[in-house]
Amino acid sequence: MIIWLASYPKSGNTWVRIFLSYLLSDDNEVKINDTKITQFPLRKDFEDLTDNIDDIDEFVKNCINAQRKINLNNKIKIFKTHNAFWKNGHYSFTDEENTLGCIYIVRDPRNVVTSLKNHYRLKNYEEATNLILDDKCVIGTLHEKREQIDLPHIISSWKNHFNSWKKINADYLLIKYENLLHNPDTEFLKVIKFLEKKTPQKFNKIKINKAIKNCSFENLQKKELTEGFKEAPKDKGGNFIKFFNLGPKNKWENILNSEVRMKIEKSFEKEMKELNYL
Repeated sequence: MIIWLASYPKSGNTWVRIFLSYLLSDDNEVKINDTKITQFPLRKDFEDLTDNIDDIDEFVKNCINAQRKINLNNKIKIFKTHNAFWKNGHYSFTDEENTLGCIYIVRDPRNVVTSLKNHYRLKNYEEATNLILDDKCVIGTLHEKREQIDLPHIISSWKNHFNSWKKINADYLLIKYENLLHNPDTEFLKVIKFLEKKTPQKFNKIKINKAIKNCSFENLQKKELTEGFKEAPKDKGGNFIKFFNLGPKNKWENILNSEVRMKIEKSFEKEMKELNYL
């Protein structure tokens, strides 16, 4: 069975994944390039299921089949994903047969926009805003190399992504990126308690405190600077762009013009009020 670490892109998923990988390992140092938690989908998950997994229709048809194959060993796994919990006719991203729970990380879409512009090398914030408003947005296809991934990720709009995972028929934990920044002890403990409830794993307090300290955003920035980060995007010249970029310094109030801000707030008003972003 799978516990999903799900989020819209640039919402803190990688941060939580590194934290959990360190917590679950016996390592004394954080390893940002060698984590125990991988993402879904990966190409190897679809071997022997289809000869054309790059085709979006084949991907949709085989997501559940790939998860059934992964779950044959009856072990609990944690996977990162940026997929929405989409449904397409008889097919869906996952189901209750394969899913044990979901930890969903959400971030204020006004700050998501500023991170997306950097990550995807977009021309301006208007282009980034159009991306998070796109109900049909797919990344990682052969024709849409926005992400350094090689399989489709159906993410839809920020609003649809957030609302979709609330419908999962499994235990669901909502974590706000902003709370991870400003109150990491409380928020990471929520994640730990969720995992202890869903798995046999138990964590000691010393290890937890060490993980929270060593996996602070500032420490991950330093790690990327000294070691590089293989998941970081590249510019047109092939040079890596900072993945752990602004973090707590990313303040939409100082960056977005009023037109972009109002467009986001109008489009996502219901969800932003629900999350106390408005």
